[in-house]
Amino acid sequence: MLSAALLAPDTWFADASGLFQLYAIPLLLRVLGAIAIWVIGGMLIGFACRLVSRAMNARSFDQTMGSYVTSALGIVLRVVLIVGILGMFGVESTSFAALLAAAGVAIGMAWSGLLGNFAAGVFLVMLRPFKVGDIITAGGVNGQVKEIGMFATTLDTRANVRIFVGNNKLFSDNIINHSHNPYVRLELRAQLANGVNPFEVSARIRELLVKIPHVIGEPAPEVGVLEYNAAGTALYVRPYVSGGVPEQEAVLAAAYRAIADATAGLPVPAPHQVLIQPR
Repeated sequence: MLSAALLAPDTWFADASGLFQLYAIPLLLRVLGAIAIWVIGGMLIGFACRLVSRAMNARSFDQTMGSYVTSALGIVLRVVLIVGILGMFGVESTSFAALLAAAGVAIGMAWSGLLGNFAAGVFLVMLRPFKVGDIITAGGVNGQVKEIGMFATTLDTRANVRIFVGNNKLFSDNIINHSHNPYVRLELRAQLANGVNPFEVSARIRELLVKIPHVIGEPAPEVGVLEYNAAGTALYVRPYVSGGVPEQEAVLAAAYRAIADATAGLPVPAPHQVLIQPR
């Protein structure tokens, strides 16, 4: 009789219903609450980061430091949100802290490169070899710095290709900052034919260079004899340019046009060979 009562459908259904109401429904409510908190918390974190970014921009805060602070703030708030969600499931913060410390040791041993990128990012922000907006060559790439993140730096190349480079790779390599100084010197070469007066042509090129936009007058453009070769005389042409890479490329094209205009109508340079026949 007892076994029959235990196997009765009504009794089994009542027990299952009681277990479902006792355990499954509270767990389901916690899961739904955790999802809602994660979504709403993510929206609030994004809003807070945008608010901090706007506040720093309104106070003319340095853009490089501002992007780094915003990125770090977002990560810290995400960690706090995760701790709060785990607390809903009965995970104590002290236990989570111990677990996080143990995981940090394990991750630190396995991902030493990631921690190296983090440390290098801190040094890049503090030492300031470049800032957001600068054009640099480092880590085997060239581009304009868009963001210095906690672990990687974002650059856009001239071909509008986005590149993410680990901070440690940048920090451990030679960094060429093309935007740090107020002007740069371009190096060009002009080949003249034999018999052409190089000093007259140099003066004409110099007059045309000073008229090109973004070519500064001090230091003045330099044009002179580089070498004498079989084709004639080679000139060095060195205009000083203010501005970034677009301005430099525009000056480079205009300087070549100035060389072409200054040498228009002159003999075409070509190597000459003198054949001496024995008598």
